[in-house]
Amino acid sequence: MRVLLALLLVGIAGCDGSSSPSGGGAVPAPADSQANKSVERRETFTFEGHKRPVRSVSFSPDGRRIVSCSEEAVGKVWDAQTGQEVLTLIQNGYVGGMTCVKFSPDGKRIVSGTTDGRVQVWDSDTGREPLEVKGHHSHLVRSVCFSPDGQRIVSGGEDKTLRVWDAETGQEMLTLEGHTKLVRSVCFSPDGQRIVSGGEDKTLKVWDSQTGQEVLTLEGDSGIVFSVSFSPDGKRILSGSYDGTVKVWDAVTGVEWLTFKGGRRGETSRGVTFASGGIRIVSGSSDGTLWVWDSETGRETLTLKGHSSRFTCVSFSPDGKRMVSGSVDRTVKVWDISSLDTSK
Repeated sequence: MRVLLALLLVGIAGCDGSSSPSGGGAVPAPADSQANKSVERRETFTFEGHKRPVRSVSFSPDGRRIVSCSEEAVGKVWDAQTGQEVLTLIQNGYVGGMTCVKFSPDGKRIVSGTTDGRVQVWDSDTGREPLEVKGHHSHLVRSVCFSPDGQRIVSGGEDKTLRVWDAETGQEMLTLEGHTKLVRSVCFSPDGQRIVSGGEDKTLKVWDSQTGQEVLTLEGDSGIVFSVSFSPDGKRILSGSYDGTVKVWDAVTGVEWLTFKGGRRGETSRGVTFASGGIRIVSGSSDGTLWVWDSETGRETLTLKGHSSRFTCVSFSPDGKRMVSGSVDRTVKVWDISSLDTSK
């Protein structure tokens, strides 16, 4: 088994409750040699088990587990401390792929989206699937997210809409229309009152999550918006774009605060997120590199290399000391960034 050097994120579980301890595992990162100590070598685990490109990763709220999914019809849940695969989420009788996954705020559930327009909710301990809804008209679901109170789910997809669901009953509560091309990324604000979305129409939109009204449109990206995220205080919005930039926006006025290149040589910024304190930003690019940035100055504080192919997704641990990343190389990588001062 070839050991890959890398840095970042996440996993998932199965509807029949079956676990698969032999389906994949972690390859510990090799120790740095004295002659080659670099700030770029912080990989602690490489999780190998997916058979196709990894599309989404997420830490559990307690930081103990990671969920990931790929273009297979399964998701995987990993022990974030040991790298052991602890659960496989299996879609019985379905040959399509999972596209996105996210833990609920209490860590008891996992929400996933699929290539045929379904949104599924799983028990994160047993892998049982207690809920499934289909409202994106067989179009691929690109992004899913629980509300902070865990009572709602927002999804965005290739039908150009966002949909808000009751997380317990599966009832569709709202349909948000305004993007002119497919929706790539969605996220609730920390107070649950707003939703931000980014799409292939090169815009970000902010919505009232109670009424579905569009309250703000952010324009300034010259490429597809791949990823969006609110800051922990809800005052800023982060976006990563096909044009290689990462932008920080005022979440109320829509004013662009900061723009910086998400990668050298103009590489695509495919995934962006804030750390828990809002001081650090991580972004990744199409050459497999990840960068950690200071969100106030845009200064690059860390470069992480290890994926052998295009980076696709990333997430911080709740304490901001680790990151998890996924890639087209079919691996999930966990990175140690604890030496960075996350208390600032």
